[in-house]
Amino acid sequence: MSDLPRLTAAEAAARLGVKPESLYAYVSRGLLSRERDAAGSSFDPLEVEAFARRRRRSSVAAPGSPAPGTPLMVLDTRLAHIDDDELHYRERSAARLARESSFEEVVAWLWDVPSLRSPTASDLAIARGTIAALGEAATPLDRLQVAVTALAATDPLRDDPDPAQLVRAGARLVTGLPAALAGTGEPGGVAQTLWRALAPRDRPGGPGLLDAALVLVIDHDLAVSTLAARVAASARASGYAVVSAALGAFDAPLHGTASRAAAQLLSAVGEGEEPATAIARAVRDGGRGIPGFGQPLYAGGDMRATVLLDLLRDTPASEHVLAAVDAVAAEVEHRAGLRPNLDLALAALTLWADMTADAGSVIFAIGRIAGWISHAVDEYDERPMRLRPRGRYVGPAPD
Repeated sequence: MSDLPRLTAAEAAARLGVKPESLYAYVSRGLLSRERDAAGSSFDPLEVEAFARRRRRSSVAAPGSPAPGTPLMVLDTRLAHIDDDELHYRERSAARLARESSFEEVVAWLWDVPSLRSPTASDLAIARGTIAALGEAATPLDRLQVAVTALAATDPLRDDPDPAQLVRAGARLVTGLPAALAGTGEPGGVAQTLWRALAPRDRPGGPGLLDAALVLVIDHDLAVSTLAARVAASARASGYAVVSAALGAFDAPLHGTASRAAAQLLSAVGEGEEPATAIARAVRDGGRGIPGFGQPLYAGGDMRATVLLDLLRDTPASEHVLAAVDAVAAEVEHRAGLRPNLDLALAALTLWADMTADAGSVIFAIGRIAGWISHAVDEYDERPMRLRPRGRYVGPAPD
C-alpha cells in the first residue's frame, strides 16, 4: 500500500495523542508498522486508525482524569435513549418515527403542542434580510446563527420566563429558518422548504428522505451542543439564546460539521478515486479519524445511518452514490473495523441530492433545534444555575 497517502511520524503521533518517542516504541514492539525513505518514517493511516481504536477500548483513565470523550457529569434526560442498539425518543422508536411520521408531527408530539405555527411574512423579511447582508462568503451555519439573532431581536416576548415561550420560540425557528434559507417563495412543510433551500433541483422522494433525516437527528444522548443548550437553559436563557449557545458548540468539525469531510470523501470515490486512496487522504488531511465512521454508543453500528441509508436505497437514482458508500464502508470495515455513522448517511443524502458539502450540517442543525428546545423545557423544571461547575486552579503559584 506504499502508493497511498501516508502519515508522517508527527501526524501519526498527533492522531494517537502521544509523543514521537511513544510512537516509535509501538513500532519497536510490533504494534505498528512503518516505511522509511529519504524523507523519514511514514505510516499507513488506516493502520493507525485501527490501532487508535484498539487503544481506546483497552485504555483505563487515571483516577480523576477522564479519558477523551468521557462525560464530566451524568444528567437525567427525558428525551433520547439507546436500548439494544435502538434509538428511542421517550417510549417510541426513532426508526419507526422516521419511516411513519413527518418531522412536524414528531416535534409537535415532543413539545406537546397541537401543531407548529408557520412563519409570518414579517419573520421571513427579517431573517431573509439579515442573511442577505452576510454575502456569499458566509457558511450555511453563519446564516442560521445570524437569522436566530435577528428573530430574537424582534420578539418582544423573548425574555418571558414562562417555559411555554421556549416552545413558541422554537417553533418560530424550526419553521422560519428553512424558509429564510430558501430566500424566496411561500414556506410549506419544513422538509419541503428546506429541500428548496438546499437542493438545486427536484428529485422524486427527496423531501420525504429529508423529512426522515430531520427526525433521526432530533436528539442523541447529551452531545456537546445539547449540553451547551442545557447550560444556557439552566441560567434561564430564552429559546433563542439556548439555540444560539447550542449552535456555537455545534459548529465544529468533531460535531455538527463532520458530514462535510464525509461528503468530500464520498465525492472523491464517486468520481473514480480508489476507496483506499481516498480514505487514506481524508485521514491524513483531516487529522481527526475516518470521516463518517465510528459511533461508540452502538455495538453494532449507528442505527441512524442504517435507517437513512436503507431509505436512500429505496429512492430512485441512488445507485451511484450507494456504490461509493458501500465501497468505502467495505474498505473501512476491513482495515479499521468501523461502521458508518450518521455523518456518512447525511453525506450520502446530500451527494445524491446534488447539495453542497455543507448541506448536511444545516439538515442536522434544523432537526436538532427540536431537541435543544426539548432539553431546555426539561431544564426549566430543574433548580436554576445547577450546571455551573466550580473550577480548581492548577496553574503556577502566586509570587
